[in-house]
Amino acid sequence: MPAVDSALDPAVAALLRRDPAGLVAAVVQQHGTGEVLMLAWMDDEALRRTLTTGRATYWSRSRREYWVKGETSGNRQWVRDVRLDCDGDALLVMVDQEGPACHTGARSCFSRDLEVTRAAR
Repeated sequence: MPAVDSALDPAVAALLRRDPAGLVAAVVQQHGTGEVLMLAWMDDEALRRTLTTGRATYWSRSRREYWVKGETSGNRQWVRDVRLDCDGDALLVMVDQEGPACHTGARSCFSRDLEVTRAAR
């Protein structure tokens, strides 16, 4: 049986600028519409799993474990594209979202408006 590569491609890993906990922010966007769905965190292993399985996999900072989006809720994310920002410290994960993305049941985690007060020019 051939060996399975379990490490993130070193060329990809070299591009990442991780925080002190080894994480990179992952902004999740609906493919095709551009709707921002959520923000999550990835380490090298979560990114490797995402890139190799096509299922969005994240690191839970509170539970300290990996989670595949929708594994328990059924609100799956099918990864269409992953991009790295110019600084290497954030990922853009474009998905086809099944059901709501937010744990509250909202389509997007970004559903609360804040008032913006603009200063006169």
